[in-house]
Amino acid sequence: MAESTTPTTTPAAEAPPMPELAEGTFRYRALGEGRYVSTVHAQGAWNPHEQHMAPVTGLLVHELEQFQPRDDLRLARVSFDIHGLIHAGEFEVRTRMIRPGRTIELVEAELVAGGRTAVVARGWRMLTTDSRAVAGVEDEPLDPPEALEPFAGLQVWPGGFIRSLEIRTPTRRRPGRGAAWLRSEIPLLEDAEVSPLAHLASLADTANGIVPRVDPGPESWAYPNLDLQLHLHRAPAGDWLGVDVRQTFGADGVGLTSTVLHDEHGPFGRCEQILTLRAPRGTA
Repeated sequence: MAESTTPTTTPAAEAPPMPELAEGTFRYRALGEGRYVSTVHAQGAWNPHEQHMAPVTGLLVHELEQFQPRDDLRLARVSFDIHGLIHAGEFEVRTRMIRPGRTIELVEAELVAGGRTAVVARGWRMLTTDSRAVAGVEDEPLDPPEALEPFAGLQVWPGGFIRSLEIRTPTRRRPGRGAAWLRSEIPLLEDAEVSPLAHLASLADTANGIVPRVDPGPESWAYPNLDLQLHLHRAPAGDWLGVDVRQTFGADGVGLTSTVLHDEHGPFGRCEQILTLRAPRGTA
């Protein structure tokens, strides 16, 4: 779960008043020529005036997919570098081709909000071929979401995005290790369909808050992520995103959240998030 790298609030603190964000039953409204406006359903958890990285991830995946698309290529890796706070409200996405090619292409989408670059996403498109003769997956499938209990543990985090989620999780979970299924009825875009990949990618950043090694709160450590990396060995489908999460805190202020991504057909890729670990204010 990534927000500003200089949080001004803590997740367990009393939620601040809502800013004047656009209302609606969607996360983003397209304004044309790469410009968008975010609604309260894209609101982040660290600050009320910023966007959550999860819906931003989905929107940038959508932009990469729509830029000079080819039927014989698909996104297989997408990296997101988070430069800082992602201002809520109006913003712009600038997309370009970095490396064209016959069998692989590298494309980039830059999100500019509040007058500066907030996130840069780069996606490798790869040629698709028939490799069923050698296909195989080592990651274990998750129990299906209908077999699990509703989970309200993320509700300690404020913000409109978190409130929009339905979450189910098994009882066998502990700090630093566990799994969950997530979905939301809030569409990413007003009056526009997005691919299953863009939809499920809009939930992936949430993995960092599923099994935290420390309880979120004003007296606890913060652990925002500075990036998000998606590696996709197949194209996903459906509405549910399954996350099988391992979270590591190192001894020198750096952590890592590693996640196997699932849809209802099984594992389809992995997500990595590097974390900056920050002691509670007033401690050494």
